[in-house]
Amino acid sequence: MAWGQTEHSPRSYVAHRTPEKPIIDGKLDDTYWQLAPWSEAFVDIEGDIRPKPAHLTRMKMMWDEDFFYIGVKLNEPHIWATYTQREAVIFHENDIEVFLDPNGDTHNYYEWEINALGTLWDLLLTKPYKDGGKPLNGWNINDFEYAVHVEGTLNDPSNIDDYWSVEMAIPWASLSYGVPKDGQQWRINFSRVQWQLEVADNSYQKVINPETGKAFPEDNWVWSPQGVINMHVPDRWGFVQFSTEEVGKGNVAFELRPDEQVKTWLRDYYHAQKAHFKENGAYALTPEILSIKNPHPQAAFEVTATRFKISLPSLEDSGRSWHIVEDGRVWKQ
Repeated sequence: MAWGQTEHSPRSYVAHRTPEKPIIDGKLDDTYWQLAPWSEAFVDIEGDIRPKPAHLTRMKMMWDEDFFYIGVKLNEPHIWATYTQREAVIFHENDIEVFLDPNGDTHNYYEWEINALGTLWDLLLTKPYKDGGKPLNGWNINDFEYAVHVEGTLNDPSNIDDYWSVEMAIPWASLSYGVPKDGQQWRINFSRVQWQLEVADNSYQKVINPETGKAFPEDNWVWSPQGVINMHVPDRWGFVQFSTEEVGKGNVAFELRPDEQVKTWLRDYYHAQKAHFKENGAYALTPEILSIKNPHPQAAFEVTATRFKISLPSLEDSGRSWHIVEDGRVWKQ
């Protein structure tokens, strides 16, 4: 029996160990970067129901005992960026964004936004906005290294550019989770924000929708499709699996952990409880009340007027269970 109802297939990438730290210059031309495979091309945030992105975007990852390395290449005929102040809202212009949730509980996750000028916005999210989360803009990651390379010209409409690329080195010591073990999996996703541009007075500006008098909405091109126009749904991100196999020397397969299915079942109940509360002003006291296709027979409910906890047994650890509560946090104990 296939319990639950969610149909979502996150992308995955196996990050191999590099024996040598790359030069962080944004070029991604070091020996071991060239051995690391490119990801699939980014797609629209909603997936296949939307048109294919106009420009190719791909990423690659690797790691060593000190850093998690990320490289992104963004094909772009008109490279544009003007924001220079750190912690500016970078996505109001074209940018690349990285989202990382090391323990997969959907809380206390990281976000980095970088434009073609190399302006950075790094922040910590206590939990998704839909669950009452707040962005901690004052959080700055210690010892973070990054660089941008522009193949072409910046803010010059008189010619056609090739691409811009970003290289990041995220220190394990600044993430509080330690160096990942072989086979460990983290949730991660990437988003490229792309605005429609036109040239006026020899400079780029956003195209204005004559019906609204405002700029047309931006496009969001992502590595692993979210299915919704919202990057702050961490349970829909892709997976990175860390391998101690040296980059270029092996082809380690990604293997989804069985307990990820348990977390998906719990998420189905979470969404059903939220819908039930919105309609009835109270959470359902038992699983049978909820509109769940093929409800799991071992789902255990604890419900009060304003809170709930739903539990299911782990498929990997006998005697342990996974839990989800009303603010979306999921954990095992």
